[in-house]
Amino acid sequence: MFGPLRVHWLLLLLKSVTELISRWLPAWPGAMHTLVFLSTRQVLQCQPAACQALPLLPRELFPLLFKVAFMDKKTVVLRELVHTWPFPLLSFQQLLQECAHCSRALLQERPSTESMQAVILGLTARLHTPETEAGTQPLCRKHALRVLDMTGLLDDGVEQDPGTMSMWDCTAAVARTCIAQQQGGTADPGPAPIPVEVRVDLRVNRASYSFLREALRSSVGSPLRLCCRDLRAEDLPMRNTVALLQLLDAGCLRRVDLRFNNLGLRGLSVIIPHVARFQHLASLRLHYVHGDSRQPSVDGEDNFRYFLAQMGRFTCLRELSMGSSLLSGRLDQLLSTLQSPLESLELAFCALLPEDLRFLARSPHAVHLKKLDLSGNDLSGSQLEPFQGLLQAAAATLLHLELTECQLADTQLLATLPVLTRCTSLRYLGLYGNPLSMAGLKELLRDSVVQAELRTVVHPFPVDCYEGLPWPPPASVLLEASINEEKFARVEAELHQLLLASGRAHVLWTTDIYGRLAADYFSL
Repeated sequence: MFGPLRVHWLLLLLKSVTELISRWLPAWPGAMHTLVFLSTRQVLQCQPAACQALPLLPRELFPLLFKVAFMDKKTVVLRELVHTWPFPLLSFQQLLQECAHCSRALLQERPSTESMQAVILGLTARLHTPETEAGTQPLCRKHALRVLDMTGLLDDGVEQDPGTMSMWDCTAAVARTCIAQQQGGTADPGPAPIPVEVRVDLRVNRASYSFLREALRSSVGSPLRLCCRDLRAEDLPMRNTVALLQLLDAGCLRRVDLRFNNLGLRGLSVIIPHVARFQHLASLRLHYVHGDSRQPSVDGEDNFRYFLAQMGRFTCLRELSMGSSLLSGRLDQLLSTLQSPLESLELAFCALLPEDLRFLARSPHAVHLKKLDLSGNDLSGSQLEPFQGLLQAAAATLLHLELTECQLADTQLLATLPVLTRCTSLRYLGLYGNPLSMAGLKELLRDSVVQAELRTVVHPFPVDCYEGLPWPPPASVLLEASINEEKFARVEAELHQLLLASGRAHVLWTTDIYGRLAADYFSL
């Protein structure tokens, strides 16, 4: 179709024409960018010619070439792009986001298996190509790459598509590459390749633990250095969790997320000193932190005090999640140990008492909070007033508020609306599983017109749409009972009309709690 020289000159011509027209017609840059993108896509249809042209192309074209090749699964070109990458950093977060040339944000989609494998093969080829065999690749370009940042990929854990990679798949693929590189490197007597740091988010469970541990061990002293940014360990025994933490680079780790481990205070007191050595840790997510009824209370108190002492070692912590932990009357002890204010605090199903909420409202953390999750805590009784005080304290900074299953009925919601609407920067409000009526939802919709940044409201099915509910209805009933679909269709239509009438058609009101609408702290 095209020879390499024609590909080269075609891309250069398009770049020059775009710059020239954009200079004279600045109102049309979008159209010109689209022209360059479409032309690049067309050029990559002939992958052999495009690969031959790469050494002739200016560096500025590589980012767009990478995005188009990744998007269209042009695996031959993609592999060669990684092999000859001319910059010190190749970052998925930079290259696969929405850009001036293409509005598609590939980071919001699960990555193609073919494209991911091509990137890994390109990296392997770079490490195994001797300096003397660089061929037509300029030496400076061959040796430029120092960091391959594969973090930030979508991790939904729900959709199953054989053509895409889950986070588990990505972890396994990178781990296999590290192990193979170490095994193959010992047999090669040639010059040592230039090291490349591979930054990844790792997920591990009982089945993948041994494999991942071997990969981390293999990367020590290897030209392919595995560097974990976010670690998510699910249902992992205590000794395995400790062994894995000991293998991670203290300078890279940003988040530790221990799920479904049910460690209790005794197990956590063993693990927490190994976590506390990560001085740059910004996010710590723990669950089921409570005393063991089989332990003497003295031991339980000793473990809790030790846990608090270790928490005081963190200097950069900004997010803390303690879901399903028994913290009744102890929130002040936990938060007082921290060296710096939190910006994200998740206390779902923690059986909080009024004094816990009062302390939080008065603490230095309240005025810095961007994300707050109080799901599963009953806010309908004596907790309501201190909760309102907490909202008042956090109003200037709060962006994300999750109140799922908090027993908030119309009376409590209406009493809270004056302070809730002072949260003028709020983008997300979660109210699913609360016994609210259509009248209460309409009042919320009308009053929230002052919250110009609000983009998502996850609301419950109105109690009007159920038949024969007990009052007050337990959260379990609201989650499991059948609704009248015809009534709910009318509710949705009315809410939509109210949004249109108030000029807020861009605001999403939904009952979908599984739609990945809740924002991660680091994306706020």
